[in-house]
Amino acid sequence: MATPDLNLLLTLDALLAEGSVARAARRLQLSPSAMSRALARLRDTTGDPLLVRAGRDLVPTPRALELRERVAVLVQDAQAVLRPADTLDLARLARSFTLRTREGFAESFAPALLARIASEAPGVRLRFVQKPDKDSTPLRDGSVDLETGVVGPETGPELRAQSLFRDRHIGVVRHGHPLGEGEVTPARYAAARHVVVSRRGREQGPVDEALRALGLQREVGAVVDSFATALALARACDLVACVPERHTAALRTGLHSFALPVATPGFAVALLWHPRLDADPAHRWLRELVRAACNP
Repeated sequence: MATPDLNLLLTLDALLAEGSVARAARRLQLSPSAMSRALARLRDTTGDPLLVRAGRDLVPTPRALELRERVAVLVQDAQAVLRPADTLDLARLARSFTLRTREGFAESFAPALLARIASEAPGVRLRFVQKPDKDSTPLRDGSVDLETGVVGPETGPELRAQSLFRDRHIGVVRHGHPLGEGEVTPARYAAARHVVVSRRGREQGPVDEALRALGLQREVGAVVDSFATALALARACDLVACVPERHTAALRTGLHSFALPVATPGFAVALLWHPRLDADPAHRWLRELVRAACNP
């Protein structure tokens, strides 16, 4: 069976509403002859005359009367689907969003974000999940709405990204640690025992490269997979942690932080999402709130 021409629904709606070929043609900005040809196609498609002449006028057949309201609803629904989304009503918005981030982001930035959401859209709920890797599958399959991270070769090429803030690594120790007093030189820093953060269990990184250029090597006492664990160890013993400054601001309460004595590259933390959500009004609103929370 051939697929029907759905454009005929617009023609049928205009003809049934106007009851006139000429008026229906003006409504759809067609010539009367084009509208007459369309009516002929509709008659062939439906197997019914639809509109028949009664004096100078056209009157609908019983089949046309049966179809009139159904066709009007179909056309209105189709037009609604193809129109841009309506203005977002935040007060009535009821929706859950999942944000995938590394530890420290929610602790540092979620309070301001949640305060804005409670004020503007109390029906919105956020679910924060941990980011164990850089796999983009959760964004692709829709199980995650937004993600934060550093854009790199592993980032899905189709993903949208926008910078949230610049960050740098700093050193962190407990209060009373020797590095909490006096100048932290490269030699003093290297001589201390360190806890390294690596999701892949690596002991070496940019800090070690910078120290090696000075003929120094730090002693690694532990390797962990999260900033929170590294800071917990730094809080409890004499290990020195190296963590992102802004990202872990809330986690470092009660600890002593200092600038690294060697130069390491800064980095940009970005907000990532799948392009299918790019134009979604609610998602766009949430993205703006996340950016505002990170840049008060």
